[in-house]
Amino acid sequence: MIIGCGRSAPSLIKYLGLEMNPCQVLIADKDSGLAREYTKGFENIRVIDFDIENEEMRDRLIKQADLVLSMVPARFHPLVLDSCIKHRVDMITPSYESDEMLERKDEIRRAGILVLNEMGLDPGIDHMSAMKVIDEIRAAGSELSAFESFTGGLMAPGFDQNPWQYKFTWNPRNVILAGQGGAVRFLHNGRHKYIPYTKVFRRTEKIEIDGYGMFEGYANRDSLNYLKKYDLSRLSTIYRGTLRRPGFCRAWDLFVQLGVTDDSYVVEGSESMTYRQFFNSFLPYNPTDSVELKLMQYLKIDQDSGLMEKLQYLDIFSNKKIGLKNATPAKILEHILKEKWSMDPEDRDMVVMWHKFYYKNQEGTYFQKTSSLVAIGEDARHTAMAKTVGLPMGIAAKLVLNDEITSKGLQLPVTQEIYLQVLSKLRKIGIAFVEQTEKKDDDRENQPVF
Repeated sequence: MIIGCGRSAPSLIKYLGLEMNPCQVLIADKDSGLAREYTKGFENIRVIDFDIENEEMRDRLIKQADLVLSMVPARFHPLVLDSCIKHRVDMITPSYESDEMLERKDEIRRAGILVLNEMGLDPGIDHMSAMKVIDEIRAAGSELSAFESFTGGLMAPGFDQNPWQYKFTWNPRNVILAGQGGAVRFLHNGRHKYIPYTKVFRRTEKIEIDGYGMFEGYANRDSLNYLKKYDLSRLSTIYRGTLRRPGFCRAWDLFVQLGVTDDSYVVEGSESMTYRQFFNSFLPYNPTDSVELKLMQYLKIDQDSGLMEKLQYLDIFSNKKIGLKNATPAKILEHILKEKWSMDPEDRDMVVMWHKFYYKNQEGTYFQKTSSLVAIGEDARHTAMAKTVGLPMGIAAKLVLNDEITSKGLQLPVTQEIYLQVLSKLRKIGIAFVEQTEKKDDDRENQPVF
């Protein structure tokens, strides 16, 4: 049973329809119209309208399932978990393991079921690909001292022609709110480091991937959480981030400094405001200067820097009406950006993942290893993002139903039983990592510096 039919559904449905026949698949969604479109031609897949908050309906359907794939927003996973525990049904999600899940760890264990979280792209493929290399380093008797990891959803070469070289390939709201929720934390040379939200997009790292050029990475999330997930208690440096094309972060920082990414209050009269009025409301008053000039002066932008070109491309100085009632600044910005950053039907996206490992072998020689993945989408529906989120879910489902994954309890895909099988099957369908290793001198300069 699949609960929820969002953007990752096409790849997941196609995999289950082709690979799981004659296994019967039930898709339950609050709006089944899109799911019915996705499932045309698959006789083993049935679609129904579904209210996840209807406990009787939820229990009745989950009771009939051998396995539930919960693809709903993370806040609804506990409802699904309730029914899975009650009826002893295994469950897989692509979402982060929440505190609510952790609090029910003993209940899950007593029910004798598997609840596998973080089984998508990031989180998911990032864990599996990192743990593969980390376990190989450990098995060789080497000592890992530094680990970096970056992931980005971008546009494929040739489809990134706007000044930002970017469009939304996943949930736009996550892009708008990126970096918020407290200071970013990471570890560098044994020292705890922090980046406040107001500096996140000015502290970037340049990364080059063969055949795909330069990227820039900004810090995201709490990197320290991964010390426990990956059992890296002796690690001296760990840093995780998000990839964009060069120049994106400097321009995005303008929105951060203005305050238009704030989601904590409502803009009065937002429905009747124009884009120009909205941005002007964040600038100092001046009866003679234009909005453009005030913005350049306030944010210290040189007219020939290229930053104004990026802003003008988004039509933020136009007299278009916002049309959103009682909206937060972040919601208004999302609405404005969707006009320019929504994918066209023929667009192709790109997922990029890059890891760097710094370690010392038993002879005392230092090495740096990189592992990179680039996946290209087919069009605006069958995106690389949908593939890299949906396919790990589908592969894991098949492995669980065929008893090739036998672990029970609350799990992440960081064990060899899970990641070796899933990565192997992903490789066979073209989602594969390229690894490179080079010898390094024994000095601190070879470790990441932020």
